[in-house]
Amino acid sequence: MPRRLRRLVERASFLRAAKGSKIVKPGFVLQVVASEGDDIGVGFTASKRVGNAVARNRARRRLREVARTVLPDHGLAGHDHVLVARPATVAYPFAALTADLTEALAMARERVRKR
Repeated sequence: MPRRLRRLVERASFLRAAKGSKIVKPGFVLQVVASEGDDIGVGFTASKRVGNAVARNRARRRLREVARTVLPDHGLAGHDHVLVARPATVAYPFAALTADLTEALAMARERVRKR
């Protein structure tokens, strides 16, 4: 059943997610950490390493769209997810980004079960 997405906007949420589980994929890095509530928290970030402002904004837009399509069905309820753009995010095929996020969420689910 699709769940509601909640945007992460406070810096503290991003810092907390950075201490959680990390899954590295060619197009992004997924950070997952448990949160309060039953909804799915999602945030996006792109550093200057990704490129100029145009490239960073494009990378964030692509990650937002991938998250919008994948997270409601595959995201971990009660967890915050932060997608960190990498330099390859801008040119990476959208279908590959979608597949990588689905795979990364499955990996995150396994890590959460082991804890």
